[in-house]
Amino acid sequence: MGIVSWIILGLLAGAIAKVLLPGRDPGGLIGTTLIGVAGAFIGGWLSAKFLDRPIQDEFFDLATWGSAIGGSLVLLVGYRILFGNSRD
Repeated sequence: MGIVSWIILGLLAGAIAKVLLPGRDPGGLIGTTLIGVAGAFIGGWLSAKFLDRPIQDEFFDLATWGSAIGGSLVLLVGYRILFGNSRD
């Protein structure tokens, strides 16, 4: 998969993470999508590095999507913990 595919995957993973963790985010829609892109990269890297699951070339690989969504969820929770009260 190329860099554009990872960005698209990250945008979709960020949207899915937002659906799974509803609520008010400090960064809004743009912040959530950027967290999704970063989560896709981090989740893919962690999956390849520590779970011995190499990154697949197919866009529709279930493990790749799972790691991207998982990375997005972790970053979104961390972002809410660090900056959760900034929009009150």
